[in-house]
Amino acid sequence: MFKFSHFFFAGCLVLLSSFTPALVPDHSLSNGAWKSQEGTIEQVLLLSDGYFMHTVYDAQNKQFIESRGGTYEISNKKLNVIIEFNTRNKDQIGQSLTFSFAQSNKKLNSDISGKKTSWMMLDKGEGEIAGTWRMSGRKQDGKISYSPPRARKTLKVLTGTRFQWAAINAETKEFFGTGGGTYTFENGKYTENIEFFSRDNSRVGASLSFDGKLIDGNWHHSGLSSVGNPIYEVWSKEGK
Repeated sequence: MFKFSHFFFAGCLVLLSSFTPALVPDHSLSNGAWKSQEGTIEQVLLLSDGYFMHTVYDAQNKQFIESRGGTYEISNKKLNVIIEFNTRNKDQIGQSLTFSFAQSNKKLNSDISGKKTSWMMLDKGEGEIAGTWRMSGRKQDGKISYSPPRARKTLKVLTGTRFQWAAINAETKEFFGTGGGTYTFENGKYTENIEFFSRDNSRVGASLSFDGKLIDGNWHHSGLSSVGNPIYEVWSKEGK
């Protein structure tokens, strides 16, 4: 039977073979989406604006398995992270971990999954709304109310083609939910295609469309939620 416990939390680093092709400079590794798959089990790694999210799921069987995320930096072909949420092991929140991370063409070798794994590039993290966003405001009764940055937050990482949101509180080590998949943003229309959803597996396979626009550097996002309620959200770049 396939075991999932080895996916996360390995502390040892993997030494790359001397036959590994020449590696690109570290600065090209800062943003993008990567995927690894074994049978129907998929792993997706998103890196954007110094924040990462790494999720394991089975889209075919509509099964969310686990996810974690936090801040990162890349130095000397190492991925150094500080965990802000972890659905399998909340005691790891706040810890610093280091993983191997080396790219050749459109492939990545890394042990972030818990073992040396080859990852395939999905995109380079480029796009009009690519980045790591924090929900910073909502419109109610025709007026937008803004919230200052705080421990409890909802983040959404967008690369060139992939999205994932996570509602977390790193201080209390609480996790409230996550979901992700692919997205498009064309002519002011933002559409999400859901591949995993920790709260409700029945949402997998659904597509949600919203009106979206950038105003003064903030992303305004309006439409109907996954349960059909009207929403108007404002998202700001995390850390700003």
